[in-house]
Amino acid sequence: MDAHLALAARFEQWAMLGDDPARCPVRNLLDRIGDRWSMLLLAALAGSPRRFSALARAVPDISRRMLTQTLRTLETDGLVHREVEPSVPPRVTYSLTPLGKSFAGPLLALVDWAEAHFGEVEAARARMALAS
Repeated sequence: MDAHLALAARFEQWAMLGDDPARCPVRNLLDRIGDRWSMLLLAALAGSPRRFSALARAVPDISRRMLTQTLRTLETDGLVHREVEPSVPPRVTYSLTPLGKSFAGPLLALVDWAEAHFGEVEAARARMALAS
């Protein structure tokens, strides 16, 4: 079955769950990991554990508040592990959990698609802007 037809069938299954996003794993998880920062942070952690300041440097346009909030959400969802070393000041290191590592393949597929088709998307946007 073609991927688009398989996706359409899955959508029909999700629709049967009603409007409750808590019951739909796709809506529930995409709301969390599909935000502006989560995928970038997961990608930044894919190579090795990083400290907070290293993550802030890796994604320089994220505020410290949003970095903290996003890391907490990823930790709550079991994708990121936070390790605090007892020192003064405490050293905090973030790493991917096994669940977080399991998301690397699907995330890489999305990254590959985005890189391959970004020019087409930009061209479509430009055509729409001219038509408006």
